[in-house]
Amino acid sequence: MSKNHVEIWNNCLKVIKDNVPSISFKTWFEPIIPLKMENNVLTIQVPSPFFYEYLEEQYIDIISKTLRKEIGDNVKLEYNVVMDSNSQSKSKPYTVKLPARNKPDLKNQPVSVPLDSDDVSIKNPFILPGIKKLNIDPQLDPDKSFANFVEGECNRLARSAGYAVACNPGGTAFNPLFIYSANGLGKTHLSQAIGIEVKERFPEKTVLYVQAHKFITQFMDSIRNNNRNDFVHFYQMIDVLIIDDVHELAGKERTQDIFFHIFNQLHQSNKQLVITADKPPVELQGIEQRLLSRFKWGLAADLQQPDFETRIAILKKKIYNDGIELTNEIIEYIASHINNMREIEGALISILAHLTLNKKEITLELAKQIIDKLVKSTRREISIDYIQKIVCDYFNMQAEQLKSKTRKREIVQARQIAMYFAKNFTKNSLAAIGSVIGGKDHATVLHACKTVSNLIDTDKRFKLYIDEIEKKLKL
Repeated sequence: MSKNHVEIWNNCLKVIKDNVPSISFKTWFEPIIPLKMENNVLTIQVPSPFFYEYLEEQYIDIISKTLRKEIGDNVKLEYNVVMDSNSQSKSKPYTVKLPARNKPDLKNQPVSVPLDSDDVSIKNPFILPGIKKLNIDPQLDPDKSFANFVEGECNRLARSAGYAVACNPGGTAFNPLFIYSANGLGKTHLSQAIGIEVKERFPEKTVLYVQAHKFITQFMDSIRNNNRNDFVHFYQMIDVLIIDDVHELAGKERTQDIFFHIFNQLHQSNKQLVITADKPPVELQGIEQRLLSRFKWGLAADLQQPDFETRIAILKKKIYNDGIELTNEIIEYIASHINNMREIEGALISILAHLTLNKKEITLELAKQIIDKLVKSTRREISIDYIQKIVCDYFNMQAEQLKSKTRKREIVQARQIAMYFAKNFTKNSLAAIGSVIGGKDHATVLHACKTVSNLIDTDKRFKLYIDEIEKKLKL
């Protein structure tokens, strides 16, 4: 007795299940319905055009082998693509006949398109109704490029890894690339810069940047609209997927589950994933362990608080791009009082508004007023880097001299003064201060502070130095 279409397909599935990952089997094979077997042609029903295109690209070899084993070498495969319609207009399925091993060519095949659709494609959660893969908007801001990303010690590892990924997406060990930092330190800029660079180098690749909260909203909409499969299929066809602020998935079990399946499929297909968060994977709360383990598969790179010199460089870059002219004194004041890049951008926007709308010249006094309104705390912590700069400027020496191992009296004294102010004006530990200023230990810093305090009490000229430097720090 000959086998029927259901038995044939079930036998094929037994072999396929042993040869593909369980998640892939669940996503790509369980939804298939065997319809009929006639004249060595097996007809299977799939839910969307993208679905059969993906089967042809990824799994046609194993499908062909299992069918030949069940039926013989002359077997052919026919896809019956049935798409759901939200319209009240009548729609009908269309059928595309395909010989095994051949990729579908919709232009040359008989296709019956649903009556209520102008284009055959899966639903795109960014633009409804559906659009074709090549037309997907990557959702990238062109200003957030590598050219506009200022490199410093605070971000060198993450920036280098991001550029490597952009040059070879899916082909490095950095997959996923997990970028983490506190808010306002540039992780969104860096993640988008990767996407922009990929599009410039590989125009044919599909890149998508999406914030985690938008991903959550789209998933919930897909459940309400009964098109969850289209949502999954849309994301699984992205070549470079950038998920920003993934920590926002915390506590969202269903969204984490769907993202887990999407992550697995993309990673298995050597597609690149770039993920950002406010903490490293080990510190994320409310995220399932199976996701956290996958976040650790690639590289986790952090963006640290930019030092004073890097903030100066960032400010100069932004000022140049915005066409603003500010004195070095104003630039240094902004850099010394604001660490957060978003607040720096806010300060520059306010300054630009005063220049263009109020027609006011930006003086140091006006800049101070603007900064005072933007910075939340009236008692701002001054950085160690800024203290070193002020001390070096006062004594007319280079920062490198202050950090050197020289025992020249004037250098040692300037170093001790910098340590004294760092202890009084920052929240850093003595060990941290010593590490930054000349690579010294906490005992050296403590000795320096005592020495400076004694000189203030006994040397009027030295006290004048301290008073003048303190005024500059408080500007």
